Amino acid sequence: MTTETTAPSRYAHQLITRVRAADAARPWLWDGAVTLGWTAAALVDAAGGWRNVARDPSLPAGLIVALSLALSIPLYARRRHPTTVLAVMTAAAFVSEVSGAFLQAAFLQFLPLYHLALTRPPRRLLWSFALLLAPILTGALRFDGKDWDLHVVPTLWAYVLVALVGITVRSRRDHTASLVDRARRLEIERDQEVRLAAAAERARIAREMHDIIGHNLSVITGLADGGRYAAAKSPERAAQALDAIGTTSRQALDELRRLLGVLSAPDDGTPAAARTPQPTLEDLDSLLEGVRRAGLPVAAELPSPLPSLPPGAQLTVYRVVQESLTNTLKHAGPKARADVRLASGPDAVLVTVTDTGVPSATPGQGQGLTGMRERAALYDGTLDCGPLPSGTGWQVRLRIPTAPSPAASPASASAPEESHP
Repeated sequence: MTTETTAPSRYAHQLITRVRAADAARPWLWDGAVTLGWTAAALVDAAGGWRNVARDPSLPAGLIVALSLALSIPLYARRRHPTTVLAVMTAAAFVSEVSGAFLQAAFLQFLPLYHLALTRPPRRLLWSFALLLAPILTGALRFDGKDWDLHVVPTLWAYVLVALVGITVRSRRDHTASLVDRARRLEIERDQEVRLAAAAERARIAREMHDIIGHNLSVITGLADGGRYAAAKSPERAAQALDAIGTTSRQALDELRRLLGVLSAPDDGTPAAARTPQPTLEDLDSLLEGVRRAGLPVAAELPSPLPSLPPGAQLTVYRVVQESLTNTLKHAGPKARADVRLASGPDAVLVTVTDTGVPSATPGQGQGLTGMRERAALYDGTLDCGPLPSGTGWQVRLRIPTAPSPAASPASASAPEESHP
């Protein structure tokens, strides 16, 4: 039953679609067919049928044929120039009404009126009704006398109905066009959001890779250099350095596997395999111990108990200390020393990392400093760094509020560092 009832509507829709496609491809063909069809109908009426409604059946046939052609041939340009076509047809209709012919071909004015309502501003319709009303009112007053309204009112209502149909079709077409445009803009915005999210994720991954690989390679380099010098005099110290290199390498590999595992985890809500949690303030001691094994003397002043911060903010503090000590290992020279201080205030945590080395004459590209500032900004924090006034050291100062402002909350909530499997 459903198939039988939907089949005709489906066929009708397909037919309308094909007609519209043919019209769009060859509009001249459709306009010509419509014009020829109505011209033929008008001439058939001019052969004698017009006398059935005429007020003066004795009018010459040449005038009737000329008026019939004037009321039908202009239809070819009705879509491109509806106002001009309506004006020409109204002039012919005026002659028809005044002469008493009352040709039924005058109703072909419906077609340009429809296209006026469909494509032109509404104010054009007011002028159009003035044009249409003049002929029928003149003919009615001349030939119908007191019953003039029987000829004027129904015709006028017919014109109003045609105009309303045109306005309705136009509104529906504009609404459909607005929906299509909105869908297109939403698709563009979605693509932009995807690109922005991908760029933010690439930046986050770059920060993590820089911190993990840069720090661990610097520690391994320091251990390898120390082991090489100790090999000749103290094989036991060299063996300890090799053990430390192995431990550091395994830790770096574990962190890289964890990071890559997060990237490759399915995004379907299923739990991923267990991984090592992200570093927190509790891991600062092991970080400092690893740096000391690499040959950099580090003095630390950490409060007990450690301040309470969100997991993402703790990771930020850890990475800033890690990056600062890594820069000291790489650039401060062999005799440098470092000092790490962590102080907790009523509304913020202050981290200071100072070294006593000579700033490098060939600084890097600044990716580590940029990453530290980005991490601090995620939690409404600030980071200042630069050489000491004496010119023989470098200091990094990080301030993280203990309660991030609402402006920082969305960023922190969206940062993957705060919650990892």
